[in-house]
Amino acid sequence: MSLLGNIIWLIFGGFVSGVGYIVGGLTICLTIIGIPFGLQAVKLGIATFTPFGRKIIEDGKANSTLTTIFNVIWLIFFGWEIALVHLIHGLILAITIIGLPFAKQHFKLMIIALLPFGRNLE
Repeated sequence: MSLLGNIIWLIFGGFVSGVGYIVGGLTICLTIIGIPFGLQAVKLGIATFTPFGRKIIEDGKANSTLTTIFNVIWLIFFGWEIALVHLIHGLILAITIIGLPFAKQHFKLMIIALLPFGRNLE
């Protein structure tokens, strides 16, 4: 079921979204200061390609001071916009019964988009 869901996800926007995250992440990596944030955007892009059958795993360093600082910076500059887009898409998809599994994936990606440091989608 997750294979079929991932294929449908990729056809109807997941591929374009994933490439967008990766291109944005590589652009952010052009500056030395932006490398940690660019790597998180690339991680989010890879997670966006195949969200079905994966769950959010919290690392052991998820609550460290540096991770918290990076998450706050990410939240201020990037995270809230990305999470808002996932929330809107999820709410639109949740209108129909067919869209409910896809809405669930958007809500899952919204959590990682808000606080990506210390969390992975595995």
